[in-house]
Amino acid sequence: MTDLLLPDPEPREVRYTVISVDDHLVEPPDMFEGRLPARFQPGAPRVVENDKGHQLWEFDGERYTQVGMNAVAGRRPETRSLEPTRFEDMRRGCWDIHERIRDMDIAGIWASLNFPSQITGFCGRVFSQASDPGLGAAVTRAWNDWLYEEWWQPYPDRIIPLGITYLTDAAEGAAEIRRNAERGFRSVALPERPHRIGLPSLFSGHWDPIIEACAETDTVISLHVGSSGMADMAPGAPMLELGATMFGQLSLQACAEWLWSGYAVRHPGLRIAMSEGGIGWVAMLLDRLDNLVDRSGYGGLAQKWGIRPADVLTRNFRFCTLDDPSTIETRHRIGVENIMLETDYPHGDGTWPDTQDVIAKAWGHLPVPELRLLTHANAARLFRHPLPEAPRP
Repeated sequence: MTDLLLPDPEPREVRYTVISVDDHLVEPPDMFEGRLPARFQPGAPRVVENDKGHQLWEFDGERYTQVGMNAVAGRRPETRSLEPTRFEDMRRGCWDIHERIRDMDIAGIWASLNFPSQITGFCGRVFSQASDPGLGAAVTRAWNDWLYEEWWQPYPDRIIPLGITYLTDAAEGAAEIRRNAERGFRSVALPERPHRIGLPSLFSGHWDPIIEACAETDTVISLHVGSSGMADMAPGAPMLELGATMFGQLSLQACAEWLWSGYAVRHPGLRIAMSEGGIGWVAMLLDRLDNLVDRSGYGGLAQKWGIRPADVLTRNFRFCTLDDPSTIETRHRIGVENIMLETDYPHGDGTWPDTQDVIAKAWGHLPVPELRLLTHANAARLFRHPLPEAPRP
């Protein structure tokens, strides 16, 4: 370990079986080696160093930083910053699956769903917008193949396989979702608000084949905060502080757009999981949706649907939280069966290695049946993932 990293923590007491539906992997430097067709291999993403000694990803003529705040688990607090970082300055569990499982065991995490990181744009956007569509599609498939072979298969009971797909060509994207579903993938990361990153909007019809593929294969759509950029900020505003403060607002707006897109009405079995936005805004959104129908008259589209928008939200959408110590009291309005837990390893918001204590402090007063749902049962049901023989509590 470098002097930026703290010593290994002691394993925590396991009081709760935890499935985290929002963690991240950091793509290792050799991820794409030998995984692309020969004609595309020279153009594969690769790690380079800049003149400051930082390690960056290079792809399609652009460079993408490995932001330090995206890999702070186990780092000394005074060393955390937005400055790009190096692999030796991260815990090896960020990119090494064997060390990741070890870190999960330290914190008492049974299973984990892992989003991609910087080189993909959190949802495959970077590859989908490559200047050569063939290269972009090949890199997307290579990312998924690596995840299948190197990240999931060594520990199939501990990792929930989430893939990415090709976003620019919806038919290509749908085919990749089906290919992954056939080999056991449970979820796909899509951009929250695609129009913000140069892709067609949710209301354009572009996404129909991709959504249909998800519905037909029971592939959960996972929407992660920041996958379509951060909140609009006033000039001179503190980017880190204000941007992180607005995570909940980003999820609220994205969720409302996905709701009013009508995809969940046309595909009643579709499931959409909102990641890293917390749950504090969900009860408010439900109240607002009821008001649109019952008083304001702004919910005319719902009359065509034949179902209340709030009922679509609680039927088709799922929400995840680190703790929400104040707004967990709104859980019955949201539906206890609709809330899941995240640890956000290895990001700045993450609760590793103290996830067990965070749960006890924020949720320890809740009834045991509800604790089981929140900590693991809801996630196991949604992602069709096995549980240990004796789940806790």
